[in-house]
Amino acid sequence: MASVSTKRKRIGLMTGGGDAPGLNGIIESVVRSLDEQGCDVIGIRDGFDGIYNIDTVHLTPQIVLGAHARAGTLLGTSNKTRTRGREKEFQEKFRTLKLDGMIAAGGDGTFEGLSRVSDGLPLIGVPKTIDNDLAGTEVTFGYDTACAVVAEAADALRATAEAHKRVIVVEAMGRTAGWIALGGGLAAYADVILIPERPFSRERLLKHLADQRDLGRRGLIIVAAEGAAFEGESASIAFRVEGSPQAERFGGFAEMLSRWIEKELDWESRHVVLGHLQRSRAPTTTDRFLTLGMGMEVAQMVAENDWNKAVVFRKGQVTRAPLSDLMQPPRLVAGDHRWVKWAQGLKIFI
Repeated sequence: MASVSTKRKRIGLMTGGGDAPGLNGIIESVVRSLDEQGCDVIGIRDGFDGIYNIDTVHLTPQIVLGAHARAGTLLGTSNKTRTRGREKEFQEKFRTLKLDGMIAAGGDGTFEGLSRVSDGLPLIGVPKTIDNDLAGTEVTFGYDTACAVVAEAADALRATAEAHKRVIVVEAMGRTAGWIALGGGLAAYADVILIPERPFSRERLLKHLADQRDLGRRGLIIVAAEGAAFEGESASIAFRVEGSPQAERFGGFAEMLSRWIEKELDWESRHVVLGHLQRSRAPTTTDRFLTLGMGMEVAQMVAENDWNKAVVFRKGQVTRAPLSDLMQPPRLVAGDHRWVKWAQGLKIFI
């Protein structure tokens, strides 16, 4: 009796938006898990560009072996290409690739773009952003690593702040959300944490700093989110990237704050902008476990043909949710969040 051959599924895998530590972990976990199921994983290069340009690579366990330990993404990414106005072209190119389904790891821009072309397409979403502000999941991979970068920088800079009697302002990423500044600043026991969700009084901040100096403090560490602002004022915009879903780029707040503190208090101040260092470090163990679990859950969803859902982290475990859950407004730091209360309990200005 002749054996019956089973057609291997062709599953696309795309990484979109800004890179985040853990993307390579998702790639390795997905590829190795799906290979066990007899699936071919077709890597789509440079986000949506790979769809429109038919730019792909066949990913094998040998190619991705060890990728989990590296930052960045083997597939490349882009946050500039949009699907608006190109919906029909996307559908045609998707059919050209002859995929049985696609896995997309991305942030709000990626999922906003996918929402325009998802009708009839078998998709699985994996939420990703170092900013930790995606709706639908309690934490995103890359966030823990970004916090570690901030905390380690603040810890290191405290030595020079005290040596030179300076106030050092450390600027963290995060756009309109303060998660990175809050998590990294709290882990480093910063003296001040400034986040977009809590506009602050100039007078109160100056009094806090002056009080600390009166107590004999030689140097202080301020961790400020790039989108933080004084009460009644707007966040600092450094420049715009035309064509990007998020055209405005925050920046310049730490420098402005540092110069203002020096002028108002006659206390020498310096600023440090961590920028893309928060993206470029190898993922922490926490982020490695998260992406390993998410990748394996994705493979199980493919095996069950459980499409048009997202793999998320809720109540301490990796689980599934409607894909639409990721397409909601950003998840911001609540005023009564326990980390805010912890900071206040340590008499950190926040």
